Order: sequence, then structure tokens, then C-alpha cells
Amino acid sequence: MIIRTVWSGVIGVAMLSGASVALAAGDAAAGKVKFFTCKGCHSIPGYTNAYPSYHVPKIGGQYEPYVIGALKAYKEGARKHGSMEGNAGSLSDQDMADIAAFVSGFEGKKQEGPVTGDAKAGKALAGKCASCHGEDGNAPAPNFPRLAGQYESYLVKAIEDYQAGKRSNPIMQSMVQGLSEEDIKNISAYYASQVGLSVVE
Repeated sequence: MIIRTVWSGVIGVAMLSGASVALAAGDAAAGKVKFFTCKGCHSIPGYTNAYPSYHVPKIGGQYEPYVIGALKAYKEGARKHGSMEGNAGSLSDQDMADIAAFVSGFEGKKQEGPVTGDAKAGKALAGKCASCHGEDGNAPAPNFPRLAGQYESYLVKAIEDYQAGKRSNPIMQSMVQGLSEEDIKNISAYYASQVGLSVVE
């Protein structure tokens, strides 16, 4: 349902275009080297964005097409985040494919972060998200972001940004309209409680 997945603010990625991305073959070993400038945010467990304050998204185990799509969106200005735009701006298509190949190779883990919402109530609300994001947040198609295991505060921020029009995706914007603050927190708590994304170590 959400996210920008690389995402400082999966996010990245948005953390959602839902459009498929043509892939160059990524080299995970090269991607590990190219990921060096990303480590300062995406390899620190529990690291938070300064203002507004929310957890920098976990991207380990995210789908390659989604990672590439998110990086392209930052490079092209379709997603707004100062440091992400700066880091993505100099990346070639091959660089993006390599980084995506590296981060996608991480195994899913149990959630590692505070969950303050009601995950049980969130599960009941998240049913309408399952067709794109999977029942447990592990999306069935790789052009949609995995939400399982993502930080609750990042998911809250992403949903709020869709509601406010700061993230532009007609499907997502229509899906989240009408959700209350409590609904958003509970849906985010549910996905954050699932086994999925991890910090890139």
C-alpha cells in the first residue's frame, strides 16, 4: 500500500509507482561497492530522519524493480527528499541495477523497531491493500514495494504524504483517503510486525 523504499523515506521508494521497470542485469558485488554512500543512513538500525522525525526506511530484501524505480524517481525529481535526490542524481542505470541487486539479496527478518499501534486492528484494515502489497506485506509482484518489516513511523509518514498529495500516485491517494490518524498507525503497526525487510548490514 505504501512506501517509498529507498528510501529515506523506503523506503524508500516510495515508497509507489506500481509501474514495471525495465531491468539491466545488476551485479550485486559491484552494488555493494556503490552502496557505500547509502550506508550512512540505510545501514544504521533505528536511524531517523532529522526533520520531520521518522525512521529511515529499511531496504534490505526489497525487490530489485522497485528499488530501481524509486532511485529513478529521485533522480528525475518525481520523489522529493534532499539527500536522496542528491545521491541518486549521479547514478547511471547500471549503478541503480547494481545497487538494487545488492540490497535485494538480504534475507527478511522479524521487525526491529518500535510498534506503537494496534497490529490486530491494522490487519483488519489492511485487507484492501493485499492485492498489491500481499496479505502480510510481502508483495506478490516485484514492481510493488514490500511493506513487511518496515518501520512503523516510516509507513505512517508515507501514508500521510499520500493523503496530503506530497506523494503523487492516484491509486494510493484514493486508497488512503478517509483513513483516520488511528487507522494509519494501526495499518503501519500491522505491516511493521511482519517478517520482511531488514537493515542493510
